[in-house]
Amino acid sequence: MPRTGGADTAWVRAALLVLVLAAGAVVALTVDLPEVDVLRRWLRAAGPAGWAALVGGVGLVLMAPVPRTAVSVLLGLVVGFVPGLLVALTGAMLGAVLSFGVSRWLGREAVTRLAGPRLERLDRLLVDRGFVPLLVGRLIPVVPFVVLSYASGLTAMRLLPYAGATALGILPTTVVQVGVGASAPALVSSATAAVAVAVVALLAVAVVWFRRRRPRVSPS
Repeated sequence: MPRTGGADTAWVRAALLVLVLAAGAVVALTVDLPEVDVLRRWLRAAGPAGWAALVGGVGLVLMAPVPRTAVSVLLGLVVGFVPGLLVALTGAMLGAVLSFGVSRWLGREAVTRLAGPRLERLDRLLVDRGFVPLLVGRLIPVVPFVVLSYASGLTAMRLLPYAGATALGILPTTVVQVGVGASAPALVSSATAAVAVAVVALLAVAVVWFRRRRPRVSPS
């Protein structure tokens, strides 16, 4: 009789991967991000351990379908540009490598059995020249970070090129995103001042127009 133990194990792992992804989606949809003031107070009280926990938390969050843009902007807003950039990059790399490893361990065998020769051709391409396609995918902001991480783990792409392309690809967008978050208070203040000036100008114009349009009463 043919042995089916290996196939059964592969499908059990694939089912477990689906459950992991579903759990991440549920957490992403139901858990709110912490408030800025609360997170700042917690970091001041926790010290170095708090920063390490923040990096780990970012890595775990980015294993779920949470927009990396939102996380990077929040980090810039909470801790400033340089610390936020370091945490965002380190956390993103942690999440990318963990997602790659989980996907490779749980889903690779099942995908290989399901796709067959078609996956073999893709594997040969990615093993030899996978760095550039992944780099391009990381550079394009519209490509979901978590999708690319898990999808890469299902292929035969090696970890080192994957990590290198990820590190280079996320750097430009992370700089911009953290910078936007760090600049948010100044941008809000400038926008508020601009709106106030515009409102005053509109009121002044309205008063002048109304006075010009008001009929003059001739003296009797």
